[in-house]
Amino acid sequence: MQKPDWLRVKAPQRERIGAVADLLLDLKLNTVCQEASCPNIGECFAGGTATFLIMGPGCTRACPYCDIDFDKSVRELDPTEPERLGEATQRLGLKHVVITSVNRDDLADGGASQFVACIEQIRQRSPGTTIELLVPDFCGDWDALAAVMAGAPDVLNHNIETVPRLYKKARPQAIYERSLELLQRVREGWPRCYSKSGLMVGLGETDEEVMEVLADLRRHAVDIVTIGQYLSPGPKHLPVDRFVSPEQFDQFRNQGESELGFLQVVSTPLTRSSYHAGEVQRLMQEHPR
Repeated sequence: MQKPDWLRVKAPQRERIGAVADLLLDLKLNTVCQEASCPNIGECFAGGTATFLIMGPGCTRACPYCDIDFDKSVRELDPTEPERLGEATQRLGLKHVVITSVNRDDLADGGASQFVACIEQIRQRSPGTTIELLVPDFCGDWDALAAVMAGAPDVLNHNIETVPRLYKKARPQAIYERSLELLQRVREGWPRCYSKSGLMVGLGETDEEVMEVLADLRRHAVDIVTIGQYLSPGPKHLPVDRFVSPEQFDQFRNQGESELGFLQVVSTPLTRSSYHAGEVQRLMQEHPR
């Protein structure tokens, strides 16, 4: 299926992304920008921002839409990773940092302790930086979630990814209701934290199903939602079922904000979970807690 014109982006120039890429290489850090082949890497790297991918690069789940490598082997966590991430945040002068991870179902706490260690290092080296975490579902281990939230992130993001009908196809090791419960628990247990989720379109869902998911997320007290076009990473991954028009993305945003009451819906074909994540600082000023 040929990409429409609105999904075509220019290849990033080396001089625009080189400084960030070189720093990440020097500190031996992974980013989801690189590992997941994000189409916005040129724009974000050129702006001096990145979403750090910890505990990777291999993932213990093999979601057929994702470009991150599957690795079911048990691997020890790198105790120096949080310190290196803190140094990168400081050297890049980031005002807002996003930390995500691969799924680490092989670990007793799903990697919760590594998230907390990263928060501590960033707060130590760059105390003015706001912190957003994009976490897995921890297999429903709510003690692990509580451990992460004890680190007091400013934003907790957990992606719903797709509509419940497509979970068996796209997220076979995840449970729709479990993801909703995680987001609800964040709001109930830590009301000062802003909650966030995201989903892809183009996997075979209908527009009506997307709106049903948005309604579910709002019922579970989610503040911010991102919606973007699914782009298949390669022939071994799920194919694109449809390309959603920019006008429909605008409609998702308008309905989500005006009718459902989200603080923000970022909805464009090239939107990804961490795209323009720094805008959350503006939301925090306009809607303080």
